[in-house]
This record gives sequence, C-alpha cells and structure tokens, in this order.
Amino acid sequence: MDNWFKSKWFVRAISLAFAIILYFFVDVTLNSSANDSSIPNNANNLQTFDDVPVEIKIDDENYVVSGVPDYVTVTLSGPPAILTPTTYRRNFDVFVDLEGLGEGTHIVELDYNITSELEAYIEPKTIEVDIEERASEQFQVSAEFINQDKLPKGYELGEYTIEPAEVTLTSSRAVIDQIGVVTVFVDVAGSEGPIKNREVPVNVYDGQGNEVNVRIVPETVQVSAEINNPSKEVPIEVATSGELPAGYTLQSATATLDEVEIFGKSDVLDSITSISTKEIDLSELTESGTVSVELALPDGVAVKGNEPIEVEIELEQTKKLENIPIDIEGLQEGRVIRFAQSGTDTIDLTLTGNEAAVKEITNEDFQVNINVNDLDEGQHEVPITIEGPESNDVTVTPEFEEVQVVIN
Repeated sequence: MDNWFKSKWFVRAISLAFAIILYFFVDVTLNSSANDSSIPNNANNLQTFDDVPVEIKIDDENYVVSGVPDYVTVTLSGPPAILTPTTYRRNFDVFVDLEGLGEGTHIVELDYNITSELEAYIEPKTIEVDIEERASEQFQVSAEFINQDKLPKGYELGEYTIEPAEVTLTSSRAVIDQIGVVTVFVDVAGSEGPIKNREVPVNVYDGQGNEVNVRIVPETVQVSAEINNPSKEVPIEVATSGELPAGYTLQSATATLDEVEIFGKSDVLDSITSISTKEIDLSELTESGTVSVELALPDGVAVKGNEPIEVEIELEQTKKLENIPIDIEGLQEGRVIRFAQSGTDTIDLTLTGNEAAVKEITNEDFQVNINVNDLDEGQHEVPITIEGPESNDVTVTPEFEEVQVVIN
C-alpha cells in the first residue's frame, strides 16, 4: 500500500477521481437549488427594488381599472457588468397589459421590459383587476372656509369666488354615481385682508363623507374671498350710578363726541343702536368738569384705539346763605323803626344754579334792604330789595319777600 502512494500515477488517478466526484456534487446541488426557488440563480449578483411603479396598458378612453398596485418589488440577477448600470439607471419597466380585455374581473400577470442578459422576479407576479366603463362628468366646486372663529375680532367672511367653478371628474360609472360633494378647504385663521387667487386642491367625497379617488381636472382651483371688518356709527350715551352728595343735582352729562364708529360682525352690529359709557359714580362728584371714561363695548364689538372719551359734567348746586342783615333806607329823621317779628332783621337766601357759579358766591356779595321813605307811623308790610351778582346760571330765592315793620 505504501508503495502505491509513492507512485505519482496512483496519486494522479486518485485526484482525478475526487475532482469528478466534486464536479457532479456541485452540479447536482446548484440544479436542485434552482429547481426549488423562483428567484433567479446567481445569488452572488442580486439587486432588489421595493418601489418599482407599475404601468397600465389599457384603452383608457373607454375603461378604468382598479386592483393594480402602485408599486411592486423587483429582484434582478445577472452579471455585474450588466446589473450595475441597470441598477444605477433603473432602465427597466414593469407593466400589466390589459388591452383587449373587456369589463369584469380578470387575473393577469405582471410583465417587464429589461435586457435579456438579466433575469427578473416580480412580487406579486399575478394580480386580480377590475375593468369598468370609464365615465366623466362636470361637478360644481363648493368651498368650506375653516377657522372662521380664529379671524381677528370683528372680522367676517364676505363674498367669494372659485375659478374655475366646475371641474371634470373621471372614473368608473359606479364611482361617479356615488359622488356627493366636490369641495375645497380654505383656512382663514388670522386673515385681516382679502384672499386673492389662493390655489387650493379639490377634494371629492361620496354621500357618506368618504374620500373618493378619481381623476380631477384641474386638480386645483383658485379661491378669492373678501374678509370684511363691518362698522357703523352710533350715538354715545352717558351712564351714571349712585347719588350726588346732598345739595347737588345733575344738570347735564354730555360726551364730547356725538358718535363713535364701532366694528364687529354684521349680525352683532345690526342689533346695536347706541353705545354707552361705563358708569360714572355720581357719589364722588362735587363739582362740574370733565371726566375720562371708557366705553362699555358689547361682546364682539371694538372701536379703533379704544381710548377713553371725555364727558362734560355740569352740576346744579343748592346753597343757603344765612343771616344776611336787612338794611333800612329812607327812615325820616326823628322816627324809630322796629321789625314786628323777632328775627326778621336778617334773611336767608337760597342759591340754585350751576355749581361753578354758586360756589363762588358768599354773603358779602349781597345787599338786602327795605325802603320806608314816606311811610307814616304805624305797622307796614314792606317789600325787600336784593342786590347781588347778576348771573343767568344762578337763581336767588329769599326766605321771605316782605317784612312787617312798626314806625313810631
């Protein structure tokens, strides 16, 4: 035996036998592997794509099809010299040929265009499709303006236009017959001015509100809309509360502005005929003058600047001047005069009028007298005469208008 291994011809014969056995083993293994898998062989040179679009070949003037996937998975196999540039350029197509097929449900295979030097495996290989009659109709486009509650205070949506007002929808007759609403959504949140030619996509829904996938021509429309800030001018009314201190009455409270322009939504403004100030507390007033007060704006109403307005207050004051002495004039020499009633040698005067004028008047501003010239002895009723400031804003009311005197 040792002599056999020392023979070079014996070693060569053994090596040849092993080579033949190994060749048949590899060949059988590869063939078995190829028969067991649908993915092409040459596993060392594979490239897989998960997003290969599917082209549909059909008479699209008369038919529409559903059931075709948008994308499929494709695995390519072949020599690197061919596979690499094909992978880089993606110069191959996957398609389903439906030409010649009529309406109904069909099981079809996906096919591809690729160089014959490469092999391809498509997942899925076969698909179920529905072919239906194509239908096209025009639909009016409506608009839904969202977030109107987020418009600035006092702003509201006005007139709007859609261009074009109609779009053409294309799909199967069954789908077209289910269409309930064709609309666009326009967001107006925060808009303080008009919307001009805003381009928005068209949305299609069936009668139950489910979105419908159809061909839309055009896919977008332009919307223009007015965003208004309505206003109107209304008179201002002055509101007061509380009671003036004793001795005062309110002569007038007048806003220096006759009217104010208010802003708000139309339905709010329609019900407003005037705007009131916030209440002025009369209990804190003791003199005429001007006060600043804010407007009491209803909900949803605004004014430009929202500054306080001025209100002119005129108070009427009642003030009593007490114990003004009554002077006697014209008493003849040698005669004596006395007042018939005790305490009538003085008089009280009540002043009523504009607070600003009344508060400046004092006892010293008046002279009260009686004239007894040419009166004989005896008791007489003599009218009193009052001299004081002349003012149209003040009324003077004496405690009495005559006094009884006795002349001796």
